[in-house]
Amino acid sequence: MKLESYAWLSIAAAVATITLKALAWWLTDSVGLLSDALESVVNLAAALLALSMLRLAAAPPDADHPYGFSKAEYFSAGIEGALIVLAAAGIVWTAIPRLIAPRALDMPLAGLTLTVAASAINFGVARVLLRAGREHHSITLEADGRHLLTDVWTSAGVIAGVALVFITGWLRLDPIVAIAVALHILWAGFGLMRRSVRGLMDPAIAPDDQREVEKLIAEYSRRYGVSFHAVRTRQAGARRFVSFHLLVPDAWTVAQAHQLSEEIEARMRAMVPNAAIFTHIEPISDPASYEDQGLDR
Repeated sequence: MKLESYAWLSIAAAVATITLKALAWWLTDSVGLLSDALESVVNLAAALLALSMLRLAAAPPDADHPYGFSKAEYFSAGIEGALIVLAAAGIVWTAIPRLIAPRALDMPLAGLTLTVAASAINFGVARVLLRAGREHHSITLEADGRHLLTDVWTSAGVIAGVALVFITGWLRLDPIVAIAVALHILWAGFGLMRRSVRGLMDPAIAPDDQREVEKLIAEYSRRYGVSFHAVRTRQAGARRFVSFHLLVPDAWTVAQAHQLSEEIEARMRAMVPNAAIFTHIEPISDPASYEDQGLDR
């Protein structure tokens, strides 16, 4: 299944949940349910953005972008986080007047039923997106999935709050629940923005992948008497990059050194999925070979 197909699934879910939650708000006039509907509007905007960023990230490298466009996914996650923050501000703006002048709710049971149905849709789609994000190493799908899962839990809080308003008659509980939802999704939004910034700063590959690289380097150092230095890794969206200097005995021919580097690169690509490996071969006894000793994983 193409990554774009998951984005279309997210778009369809957003349209369905907006319809159900907006109807629930219209029936009840609950500011808590309105806050839930506003977050679903953000879900739709985020899903449309995810679709465009996934298309861009999948584009092949060109002359101006030889390393491809995989970092586009980080922009998607960052903008999605910003949209969540704006939605939280809108919810608080709507809830404060209702906190000052509370109103009775209309048709709460019908509104709650529609919201439960919308939450069930979001939960199912979130699970699919999170699994696909892990399998394909896509921060965009993972961010979208986490956002939908956050929506599920906020909806659960809204449902509980509106139900308590109906049972107890305490009308101010409705805007209080809405403000609590805003604070909760605000935290999620800042988390996405922080992760997006970190990705744009060229982080190293995951610690588990780093350990696999280190094990392979140690194995070949023992077997062939070669040495490695200037080992560096970075991750850009779903793509990983590993570079290192391979120091070989002076008596080796270029063909020998090349054959060994090809073997090392092939094994490394098998250990670190979707990785581009760059090797620089140097003579082991030349002092100049050790000038770049930087170790940046």
